[in-house]
Amino acid sequence: MSAEAADREAVSGSRPNTPPQTSWFEFILDPSLIEQHLEKANPDPSAVHLVIQFLEQASKPSVNEQNQVQPPVDNRRNRTLKLLALKVAAHLRWDLDVLEKGLTTPVLNMLLNELLCVSRVPPGVKHVDLDLPTLPPTTAMAVLIYNRWAIRTIVLSSFPEKQAKPGPHQLNMMNLVQQEKELTDNILSVLKEQATDSIMVLEGALNIKKDFYVHTLRTLDLLAADPSAANGETESSTAGLRISADELHCQVRYDLGGIYFQQGCSDPSAYVKAQEHFRKTRELLAKLNSEPLHCHLDEKRLAGYWTACRALTGSSDPSDSQLTPYGLINNLIRTHNYQALIEAFIKDNVTRTLPNSFRHSVQLELSHRVQQGDKALEEVCHKLCICNAVRDALEGQVLSMRFQQLLLRPSKRTIAFLLEVCLRSLDKEHTSEASRRKMALFLKSLCERLEEVPLAYMVSSHKLFMELLQDEEKKTLLDQMRKRSATVNLSAKPLPSFYDIPASASVNVGQLEQQLILSLDTRQIRQILIELHGMAERAFWRVNSKWEVPANYINVILAIKDNLTRDLVYILMAKGLHCVTIKDFAHGRQLFSACLELVTEFSPKLRQVMLNETLLLEVRAHEAAAAEGNAERPPPDLVSRVRGYLEMRIHDIPLRQVVGEECVAFMLNWRENDYLTLQAPQSLVNNNPYIKLGQLLASTCKELPGPKESRRTAKELWDTVVQICSVSSQHKRASDGRVSLIKQREASLGVLPRSKFITFVKKLREPLVLTTLISLFVRLHSIVRDDIVNEVTAEHLSIWPTSLSNMQSVDVEAVVVTMKELVTYALSLNPNNQSWLITQADIYFVTNQYSAAMHHYLQAGTVCSDYFTKPVPPDVYTDQVLKRMIKCCSLLNCHTQVAVLCQFLREVDYMTAFKALQEQNSHDAMDSFYDYIWDVTILEYLTHIHHKRGEIEKRQVAIKAIGQTELNSSNPEEVLQLAAQKRKKKFLQAMAKLYF
Repeated sequence: MSAEAADREAVSGSRPNTPPQTSWFEFILDPSLIEQHLEKANPDPSAVHLVIQFLEQASKPSVNEQNQVQPPVDNRRNRTLKLLALKVAAHLRWDLDVLEKGLTTPVLNMLLNELLCVSRVPPGVKHVDLDLPTLPPTTAMAVLIYNRWAIRTIVLSSFPEKQAKPGPHQLNMMNLVQQEKELTDNILSVLKEQATDSIMVLEGALNIKKDFYVHTLRTLDLLAADPSAANGETESSTAGLRISADELHCQVRYDLGGIYFQQGCSDPSAYVKAQEHFRKTRELLAKLNSEPLHCHLDEKRLAGYWTACRALTGSSDPSDSQLTPYGLINNLIRTHNYQALIEAFIKDNVTRTLPNSFRHSVQLELSHRVQQGDKALEEVCHKLCICNAVRDALEGQVLSMRFQQLLLRPSKRTIAFLLEVCLRSLDKEHTSEASRRKMALFLKSLCERLEEVPLAYMVSSHKLFMELLQDEEKKTLLDQMRKRSATVNLSAKPLPSFYDIPASASVNVGQLEQQLILSLDTRQIRQILIELHGMAERAFWRVNSKWEVPANYINVILAIKDNLTRDLVYILMAKGLHCVTIKDFAHGRQLFSACLELVTEFSPKLRQVMLNETLLLEVRAHEAAAAEGNAERPPPDLVSRVRGYLEMRIHDIPLRQVVGEECVAFMLNWRENDYLTLQAPQSLVNNNPYIKLGQLLASTCKELPGPKESRRTAKELWDTVVQICSVSSQHKRASDGRVSLIKQREASLGVLPRSKFITFVKKLREPLVLTTLISLFVRLHSIVRDDIVNEVTAEHLSIWPTSLSNMQSVDVEAVVVTMKELVTYALSLNPNNQSWLITQADIYFVTNQYSAAMHHYLQAGTVCSDYFTKPVPPDVYTDQVLKRMIKCCSLLNCHTQVAVLCQFLREVDYMTAFKALQEQNSHDAMDSFYDYIWDVTILEYLTHIHHKRGEIEKRQVAIKAIGQTELNSSNPEEVLQLAAQKRKKKFLQAMAKLYF
């Protein structure tokens, strides 16, 4: 035995012996095999995958002798495959939960339509017009299963997310995913149109009290054996699986409840119908003793539906004795039983069933009603606030600001109620020691906070206080209270406003810190910090973890020796930077101005930092105004300051790269090209990558459209961008001695990493600059993809090189992603730029997204023709663009649209038009488009082909179109041109309605 054979023997011997997967065609050869296969514990392939395979094979189109694609033939093989798919579904007992989970909407639609066909449902008759009680049992059941699926699919389609499931693609299209999505949308559209009929069918089924029968493998075999007999005249009608009336009614009511609940968004009365169906569902579910055969409900979802319906309808059910905790609270609010609501909150402090977030949301809802004028609820809100504060204290949470404000002016009744809640919130038998300690700390803090000594004594004399606090703690607190009582008449002392604390106010550190976080007034911030430093010596710039200052500034600020000044500088800068981020430029200016005034006194370094940040603020403010439509040029002073920053040469000044980046973008956006190309110092260009990019972009834009010899800067820009999109290659020797090539992304080959380049580009607004960059990336994309047929187009492509010296180093994926990002960003600034729209359409075209491509091709025509009221310029709808539109329509199976568009070409493409009109499976409006055809040859061919097929009505439409006097070939050329223009306009407007 050779070494190679020995290796194969060893490998095969080490693998487990797994049986081969059964192929779909084996079930055709041996009909008895299907039942044996499905009875296995874990059949491979599984039941739902078998359905997919059977229907996929049965729906494959055929090709005739003329090499034309035809619909699937109705032969014995395909009928057997469809029957096998039905048998698998019968084995699953027609469980829609399983089928919906494993099959896509188009596949399940095909399966259930086959069920209707095999069950002898009269074709061409609406289901709502059928008399269900008189139909054979399995026929009626097929109708019910289909209509149940219809309304369930409508409900599922309204959910925000839906997982993609594998399934067969029934039509031969290049873009299978797009085709399946459109097919699903078409089915959903039909189901929604018929939703009222489906609901009426299912409502009618609830009046049928007899048992139902559903097809099994045996009944399907009987039907296959005797296909000529009617469904009601064979044994199969009552030999199926018996489903009790209660079980079917339970399932149908659950499904009806779901569709009514979904309709409640637009029709609130539907919630009442949904609630009634869910109530009956629960009653019937309780009656079903054994494991149901056909009824499959999600009981948790049913309970959720039930709770939601009760909350939305404001009704209560006497039979529902056990409410959920949420339901109980909602019921108390709905019935205005606020005393019971407070009691429920106190009891929940012991059980802790309700989440804190829910409790606080209830309090906020009632507070909102108070703000709207319902003053009767004010005391209820205070009591709920106290209940929530006690719950927060027991869980070690921070007490809410509302509770702290309530303690500023407490009454005796408020403190009495607070102590009562504290007492009742501790269960003596089951409360942990940790909870008791938290309650003790809460009461201790309460004593310290209460400035009125009588109220503080009221807390300290309470039995819970005496029980929970240790003797030492009680003694210390009482001593403090005696001192306060002896020195200050607190009852006569005015309490300060929370939002207006004067310098001499005696408040705790927490209140001042809270106000420091909220305030944007520079004088108030300074005053608060003076107060805080008088109370405690610590770093108050750390009070809020969300105060952020750039890392290269922190060391300079923290080097300030005076703690108060350090805190003030840090906080003013952090707040100012936050204001700039959220575009609150007015407050940002105030904060930066105060900080600049402060640091000018002692730190030239920080003074320059603040001048730089103020410049960035002004640049962003002007750019934000321009983005909102203010086309006013920036003042000369601002442009001069931007130049000064770019040329700054002060050493030891911490600089943020974003300032330079946005200054360069600012110069490009306001067309300060002369400075970038002529006046910027060369040393600055060499050291700052953003200025280098800005200079190359400005120079290239100035030369457009120039002679070839003046395109040296375009070549430099090209080389710079190619380097940015290149990757470094490294050779690595593996353990076996072989050398492999490793490509490393985001390498430092270019002046900038690609991510930073994209960030910079997205700060540009000047159309010519963006057009230049788009043109560059389109050319680069064409070179690296090397696909002449599917090239993307753009303006000014001729200025760029046509080849690359080192194509292997270019990251193709980076080029593609950057081009897409760049075009999308440009269109977000100006959605009506026809050149960018054509480029975006080409991108969609080459990535097989034909519907999106048509949308953008049509939009490009719309913006340059005033919604097609004027002719589209020939440089927009070139022959290449029109041929791509034709191909999009062809691959979307809109063949009549193809024929109409063939007329738009400079030379009518009769071969493509005739081939398209031969297609019978067209997804467009077909003969309704005939009025848009002005070419008599195409209309004559239409008349001939409809006559040949015996399509009399469509032939009449074509004859009527060809008979219009304005199309008579004897007319003057001007009349014929006018007729063509009129039809072009109407056709393009009709297409815009379809694709927009």
